Amino acid sequence: MKKTGYYSSGVFARMANVTLRTIRYYDKQDILKPSFVSEGGARFYTDKDFARLQQILLLKYLGFSLEDIREMLIDDTDYHFMLNSLNIQLKLVQDRIEQMQLVETAIRDTSEAIKKEHTIDWNHMLNLIHLTGMEKSLKNQYQNASNISARINLHHLYSQNQKGWFPWIYEQLKVHGGMSLLEIGCGDGALWLENIDKLPKDVDILLSDVSEGMLRDARRAIGAEDGRFSYQVFDCHQMPCEDRRFDLVIANHVLFYCGDIPKVCREVLRVLKPGGRFFCSAYGRNHMKEVSGLVQGFDDRIVLSANKLYDRFGMENGRNILSKYFAACEWRQYEDCLMVLKPEPLISYVLSCHGNQGQYITERYKEFRAFVKRKTDRGFRITKEAGLFVCEAD
Repeated sequence: MKKTGYYSSGVFARMANVTLRTIRYYDKQDILKPSFVSEGGARFYTDKDFARLQQILLLKYLGFSLEDIREMLIDDTDYHFMLNSLNIQLKLVQDRIEQMQLVETAIRDTSEAIKKEHTIDWNHMLNLIHLTGMEKSLKNQYQNASNISARINLHHLYSQNQKGWFPWIYEQLKVHGGMSLLEIGCGDGALWLENIDKLPKDVDILLSDVSEGMLRDARRAIGAEDGRFSYQVFDCHQMPCEDRRFDLVIANHVLFYCGDIPKVCREVLRVLKPGGRFFCSAYGRNHMKEVSGLVQGFDDRIVLSANKLYDRFGMENGRNILSKYFAACEWRQYEDCLMVLKPEPLISYVLSCHGNQGQYITERYKEFRAFVKRKTDRGFRITKEAGLFVCEAD
């Protein structure tokens, strides 16, 4: 018997403009299971299943394998997850358009070279091959963008300090006209996007990151026409910048990821003008400690991160590391905490962590969601222990 609000697999396939064979295949591949199966084996789908199918079809269109898609999807169609997913998908589509434009240019250049020289320029051909292989990076880019979005969103929604992290950082910088600035590990450019109206007209800001995809996001968000900004992909261990170029260098939650922190400090010191300042943020040992307690309360095998980043570079040891290279070093605390009222943003944050949580949460997702909902129904307080080291070059 047909259930109200449910569609048979055939009707569902027609409404989605795909074949019934496709729906059955996704069922067998465990990426789109029916919401209800009758005693006779008939499969039925709901409107929520359309949301999941939309994600599958778009990611497939962008070139992801079904195995990739299975890893990317969360079995939750709450508006929070859907909005975040759509925003990330939009960025992926924009990236693919830019990549295809580069491929088009490379093909035209290669064709023109063959017409003029009557021979093949292998440099053009190798460049074309490189461009057509760029889709291999999209999975990592999707995951990185999703992770960053999840982390920023949780703080944006529930931080009790109304100033906000990025406006607070900008306030510490004291930017004025004529300055030259460098941000290493700029990510999607959120620091500048949130403070764009406060920036003087005559500043020179170089945004750098090891991820080309992140820089594309930053350029797109800020606007390529804004002449105050330039963008360059490089590793902060070896910066392709002249000595004593910058008045300020900013590293927002970057140093603890660096393989050789002393080398990065020496590079920062090299590119800073005498009297220039280095701003680098860090966490303390108590930062977000309740989140680890939450997931361990659900399953004590879960470790959200095998690497305790604050042990590499944090509030407690950062001054000792930095004072070897800089004349002065001051810690400025950002006073804040989170009061989380809904489960979805917190779940997104947990899933974004670099740990083993996926191994234990994915198969018990509905149980985990109910567990987090109980914790957040009356408000779930999370400690924030973060701030900036402000250092000065000789």
